[in-house]
Amino acid sequence: MCGIIGIVSTSHVNQLLYDALTVLQHRGQDAAGIVTFEDERFYLRKDNGLVRDVFHTRHMHRLVGNVGIGHVRYPTAGSASSAEAQPFYVNSPYGITLAHNGNLTNSDELSTDLFRTDLRHINTNSDSEVLLNVFAHELQKLGKLHPTKDDIFAAVRSVHERCRGAYAVIAMVTGYGIVGFRDPNGIRPICYGVRLASDGRKEYMIASESVALGASGFTLVRDIAPGEAVYIETDGTFHSEQCAKQPKLYPCIFEHVYFARPDSIMDKVSVYKARLRMGETLADKVLKDFADHDIDVVMPIPDTSRTSAMQMAHRLGVKFREGFIKNRYIGRTFIMPGQTMRKKSVRQKLNPIDLEFRGKNVMLVDDSIVRGTTCKEIVQMARDAGARKVYFASAAPPVRYPNVYGIDMPSAKELIAHDRTVEEIRELIGADWLLYQNLEDLITSVSDVNNDIDGWECSVFTGEYVTGDIDRAYLDRLDGQRNDATRSGAVTSDTENGSIDMHNDED
Repeated sequence: MCGIIGIVSTSHVNQLLYDALTVLQHRGQDAAGIVTFEDERFYLRKDNGLVRDVFHTRHMHRLVGNVGIGHVRYPTAGSASSAEAQPFYVNSPYGITLAHNGNLTNSDELSTDLFRTDLRHINTNSDSEVLLNVFAHELQKLGKLHPTKDDIFAAVRSVHERCRGAYAVIAMVTGYGIVGFRDPNGIRPICYGVRLASDGRKEYMIASESVALGASGFTLVRDIAPGEAVYIETDGTFHSEQCAKQPKLYPCIFEHVYFARPDSIMDKVSVYKARLRMGETLADKVLKDFADHDIDVVMPIPDTSRTSAMQMAHRLGVKFREGFIKNRYIGRTFIMPGQTMRKKSVRQKLNPIDLEFRGKNVMLVDDSIVRGTTCKEIVQMARDAGARKVYFASAAPPVRYPNVYGIDMPSAKELIAHDRTVEEIRELIGADWLLYQNLEDLITSVSDVNNDIDGWECSVFTGEYVTGDIDRAYLDRLDGQRNDATRSGAVTSDTENGSIDMHNDED
């Protein structure tokens, strides 16, 4: 999962991009990058690390220009190298940089075609570089010295025809403007907003989440539709066009469960309201299955589950308490390489407040259960803190299948719910009772006022992939890339690469 930003302004955008990326830091903590252009030159800074660590004053001074794009990233299988930090760049045609959130499911096939037919070299293992070269090649085929909006949209149409999978993209064509587009199924989120400069001209921002717009003073206009492209010229002229033949809106439901900030609105659905409803439906399930429950207190596993846990407690009429204090300087554990590291990280990440547990029957609420490593440790921590009984609730259904659309979940064999019953999972994590959200209730929770939503991408729960191109061979290859043994080796071998800082004479 990644966060992307693009801005066309009437003044320098370096600080705006930096601030917006910090707001989207939850979408990627492995690497960050910003590229701007001025006087027909682009200026790029990217490296591994958090936004605050990648960009120093000397870098910000060199990121000049009124147009730019940015990216925050976490590593996918075998790609922890700073060489794969984004944005990526190709010099032909025009000079194009690109930031991408998602995953191409036919990346290997495209890489072969790009080399053999398009005569383009791919220098990393990143499908984002593949996507950039597809877009660049399709634009170059038009043979124009100066691309028009129609040329930009024609290239995006060709991207949709060649690329499969999930992609939300922001690309910058040096000297012309930025283009944002979304895959024909609208799996990954992307929206745009506008604000007025002091001279009355319009400035535009494209972002993964609406919260980045509001934090920078932009007003959300709308989400980019599935298959649609928007093109904003350097002078602020705005264009949009539908570039897919049969677009359908199937947003990723896991955005609402886990990834997105609660103050974001995605495809007209409030993430905060969706999580409130998840808590309500969990409480209703408790009242149905355990009407004479003895729950004394409901506690969230910080931070994503807090909204659901609060509403669950309210619906049940029991106390809501913060039982764990979170160390905010520890990364998200389900994407950490290696089971040993994840297990160690849990106790570094969370510390229980003993007096909230002692002698009580505690209902712990988490947004989801992936490997089970975290919740098993947390259940034991609750017992060690003196809890009499420990119940556990997941705001999401059992995660039984891998994600192929940009969430780097583990291989199927490492998912605790894969080929296991709820009772077997309960025994493994050591809880006295385990409660999962029903998929129907989850879908009801995220369904809101947007009648344009054709359905939800729920493959991690159902094993059904909306793009229709995922077979057993693909999943077997993915399993080989994502298992802990492969991941640990890849991460170890890739971490020694240096930073990338263009137009930089000193570091």
